[in-house]
Amino acid sequence: MQRLEGKNVLVTGASSGIGKAIALRFAQDGANVAVNYLRGDEEAESVRTSIQKAGTRGIIVRADISKEDEVRSMFAQVRETLGPLDVLVNNAGIQKPSPSNEVEMGDFDRVINVNLRGAFLCAREAVRQFLEHGRGGVILNNSSVHEIIPKPKYLPYSISKGGMENLTKSLALEYASHGIRVNAVGPGAVVTPINSAWTGNPKARAEVESHIPMGRAAAPEEIASVFAFLASDDASYITGQTIFACGGLTLYPEFRVAWSSGE
Repeated sequence: MQRLEGKNVLVTGASSGIGKAIALRFAQDGANVAVNYLRGDEEAESVRTSIQKAGTRGIIVRADISKEDEVRSMFAQVRETLGPLDVLVNNAGIQKPSPSNEVEMGDFDRVINVNLRGAFLCAREAVRQFLEHGRGGVILNNSSVHEIIPKPKYLPYSISKGGMENLTKSLALEYASHGIRVNAVGPGAVVTPINSAWTGNPKARAEVESHIPMGRAAAPEEIASVFAFLASDDASYITGQTIFACGGLTLYPEFRVAWSSGE
């Protein structure tokens, strides 16, 4: 028996990158998967086709998760098509670099609205369904090492991920007695389209990977496997946690050399 067999899952931002890898991994583990996306009809359709080839049900749902009415409509569509939800993966996220003193409020609001407001809106709808059907459920948030590591020139993004840590813990504590588990995954450097500025440039990639204790960036599938574990009963006693899948980035890698001790 596949460990997610028969589970109904919604993955936001699932037409590419980590979200796509999560959707495909969950389908391989037996889940029916709703693929949320905002842009890229062909990419989303391709993911759905791959899900169906894995032998499970797949649907695509276009919605801007920062908008409450679209989130409500999306959850209603998923429930009508797949049935009651078992797992929500809050994956959708955006970032825009800028010196903090030059951040435009429109850009600030957009990043916060997608990354944090959107995650809350989706989590709220998921909790409502979980409480209604009474079987509990799982919410997984795609956070970042920048939940705890500052990221200059990406202030709105860092703030959104710091907020996601508290969102994860607060929801986990509030709904633990209802059989609802809430956890997060904090990826480090991952080879995805959003990171194409360095993944496709050997010199830039070498610079990035020089800061990673394991010496390499992750493949999206490696991150997806952590989500699959946390969604399954293998993680039945884990809630309110962020699992950092980062190759050691959160270990203060610059201290690999004992420069601070004078030795």
